[in-house]
Amino acid sequence: MLNIGWFSTGRDEAARQLLQFVQEKIKRSEIKGKISFVFSNRDPGEAQESDLFFELVHSYGIPLICFSHKKFQSLTLTIPSSLKGEGLNENWRLQYDREVDKRIGEFQPDLCVLAGYMLIVGEELCQKYNMINLHPAPPDGPTGSWQEVIRELIATEANKAGAMIHLVTPELDRGAVVSYCLFPIDGDPFASYWQNNDKDILFRLIREYELVREFPLITSTLQSMGQHDINIINGRVVNAQGKPINGHDLSAEIDQVVEDEIALLRLQ
Repeated sequence: MLNIGWFSTGRDEAARQLLQFVQEKIKRSEIKGKISFVFSNRDPGEAQESDLFFELVHSYGIPLICFSHKKFQSLTLTIPSSLKGEGLNENWRLQYDREVDKRIGEFQPDLCVLAGYMLIVGEELCQKYNMINLHPAPPDGPTGSWQEVIRELIATEANKAGAMIHLVTPELDRGAVVSYCLFPIDGDPFASYWQNNDKDILFRLIREYELVREFPLITSTLQSMGQHDINIINGRVVNAQGKPINGHDLSAEIDQVVEDEIALLRLQ
């Protein structure tokens, strides 16, 4: 059984929906694993949306660990420099991650999922734990936010878009690919908008077709890892036979899962 640590800032409805989506799959035994804890870099009372997320976590009976990075950063700024050597490193982010490690270590997670965790993880933490993150671009595609990704896909007249799950490393969006899904953006319904150079509609369409694939990609990846079709060993992604792979292609599987949603998008 996959022992999962869940990292989320809990900043919006999508964070709650994703947790609900995965928890339902676990309840149905479609994912062979459990979420052993949820970690948030916000404390109760910092934001209304996060508080709603915390209520959801409590409703599942999952241990919740809250540790505000803003409060920790503020604390380090008020400590005189002469005292920082006595427990608070001048690099507050490094020290913050070390404090996070102290709080999650007892759970010994096999895998940590970054699910709307709005804080870059430092080198020490992501090297100690197997951490994965979703990036809304194909492998070796554009880095940055989903808006930046789509703008670059349009600017380079790409013929494919997609999403990938990758290992979290100090290099943003460039960790080893765990899994991915691709879809064409040069045929129907995209072709006419390319011909008319209608970048606004292209931008919206690419986002819609990618967004419906995000939750299924995350759950299918967790399913594959729970069944040991994908494994992470010493920072490398390997298949069931232990051979290194450059990501597990889940495109066909995801296309089947989102078939009805894509049909509705075509009607709009």
